[in-house]
Order: sequence, then C-alpha cells, then structure tokens
Amino acid sequence: MVRLPLTLAEIERGQRLGAVLRRARGSRSMLDIALAARVSPETLRKIESGRIATPAFPTIAAIAEVVGLSLDEVWAEISRDDRSGDLSDSAAPAQLAS
Repeated sequence: MVRLPLTLAEIERGQRLGAVLRRARGSRSMLDIALAARVSPETLRKIESGRIATPAFPTIAAIAEVVGLSLDEVWAEISRDDRSGDLSDSAAPAQLAS
C-alpha cells in the first residue's frame, strides 16, 4: 500500500496535536506519561514534536486519557485552526495552558 504524502494542513494539525498534549502534560515527565499510556517514550516524543503528524487513534486516546483530556477537547483544539485559518499556538484555551 502506497501512503500519500501529508498535506500542509495535516502536518500543521499534527503540530497542534503535539502542542496540546505537551501543554496538558505540564511538568509531568514524558516517561511517566508514556508508560501510563502504554506507548513508547520515543513515540510520545515524536507526537509532541509534530514528527508523527497522524498518530493512530488508540495512541492518542490513551495519551489523552492519561493527561486528563477528553477526545472532544483534543479534536476541538487541533481542528480549530482548520476552520479559522489562525495557526498561532497562543489560541489554546486557559485550561490547557495550565
């Protein structure tokens, strides 16, 4: 199966996803979150840095649960800029910035 190259919008959405998860993780270690979510620390690092722009759904669901985000919150955050055209990272709601 040939995988099509990601679009710019998909890459940017992946970067927003990483930023949302990184903010929600706060001061907790990447290792602790990865182990609790049952993903490798390397996978979490790549997602948070935007290097994996389209991670598997179960992976995101597990990480979101561990950091205390609902999937609705995650989706609202990462798709917000698709609708508005604003790509600034400062558009995050206050509860994710804490």
